[in-house]
Amino acid sequence: MKLLFYFFFAIFYTLSLLPLRVHYFISTLLYFLLRYVFRYRLKVVRRNLATSFPEKSETQLRRIERAYYRFFCDYLVESIKLLTISPEEIKRRLVFKGTEAVNQCVEEGQSCAVYLGHYCNWEWITSLPLWVTPKAQCGQIYHPIENKDFDQLFLRLRQRLGAVCIPMQDTLRKILEFRQAHQPVVIGYISDQKPNWHNIHHWVNFLHHDTPVLTGTERIARKVCHAVFYMDVRCVRRGYYEAEFKLITREPQKMKEFEVTDIYYQHLEQSILRAPEYWLWSHNRWSRTRKEFNERFKVVDGKVVAK
Repeated sequence: MKLLFYFFFAIFYTLSLLPLRVHYFISTLLYFLLRYVFRYRLKVVRRNLATSFPEKSETQLRRIERAYYRFFCDYLVESIKLLTISPEEIKRRLVFKGTEAVNQCVEEGQSCAVYLGHYCNWEWITSLPLWVTPKAQCGQIYHPIENKDFDQLFLRLRQRLGAVCIPMQDTLRKILEFRQAHQPVVIGYISDQKPNWHNIHHWVNFLHHDTPVLTGTERIARKVCHAVFYMDVRCVRRGYYEAEFKLITREPQKMKEFEVTDIYYQHLEQSILRAPEYWLWSHNRWSRTRKEFNERFKVVDGKVVAK
């Protein structure tokens, strides 16, 4: 397995040295393979699109589908490029806006929680340390990969521009450690993932679906009084993005329970409706239903337990 890891690492690293125009040529070839040959999760993509946009025609849905697969392949090769892309080039290709508000929070001693979605190239968001005040430690919450060798590969990819990766299960502990050390942080949370059954505490109406959602980001922000932002990402043209910080609140502890989570999903839905092809449609997002949850589980003292 170690040899296999080094083999793939050598391939990825060599590929990452190529100019992005070559990567996009590879992406175009990969698009035809994934969509037409392997039909990668095509049933999931079509079901998700059809149920999310019941007002759209079959022709419109197929147009979004094709655009999604093209973007997804671009995302894959762009992620490989992250292994060696220079700070100057990635700053040219991903421009952050609204960093003044983040820097102001940090200057005033307040850390920041930043909501993200699986929208546009979320891997390139790890270049944020190139844009915000050096007084802040930037980071992102991630789910460790089972294979430790490949986990190290992705850690290298995601941390090489100055951000730190925090394992999901250690989130609160690490953030409290930063606070005790008087180190302001700007932490990104990709919060549109499907929660495990025992982590379902809230549901939202999202893209015409009754959707169970993760609420950990809000709970942590309320506990440590972090300013909360939504990062609105746009694809300007192929290989070029803009990411704008939008303030949700600097006082999450004063908002109603789940209100911050609701606002995040409203923002995310607006981003998706604006350009749906850039969201991760191949994820089986709506496999957990409220009906099944109510049949199998109950909430006791705030905890989800089996019936």
